[in-house]
Amino acid sequence: MLAVLNVALIALDFYWWIIIGSVVFSWLHAFNVVNARNPFVASVGNFLFQATEPLLKHIRRFMPDLGTIDISPIVLLLGLTLVQQFLVIYVAPAILRAGI
Repeated sequence: MLAVLNVALIALDFYWWIIIGSVVFSWLHAFNVVNARNPFVASVGNFLFQATEPLLKHIRRFMPDLGTIDISPIVLLLGLTLVQQFLVIYVAPAILRAGI
């Protein structure tokens, strides 16, 4: 059972980096640093958008409108960190005590 917890923590860490990549890519795209018409760049941007947008759109519904500033990725990163810390601090010791 501890192996499943480790895989979950690795998956959350991997998703954390996908969110960071999505933010950096959106900045590069907004300032025309990357060519969006390039098929590879477009596929990377599409992947990052599809991987992060389902969670970000739910957060954006509850966030106040700050104009061009989007802090929903920060809220999502804080939420992921909260989930990771919960798993490490509470779930892992419970698994070890239960001997599963």
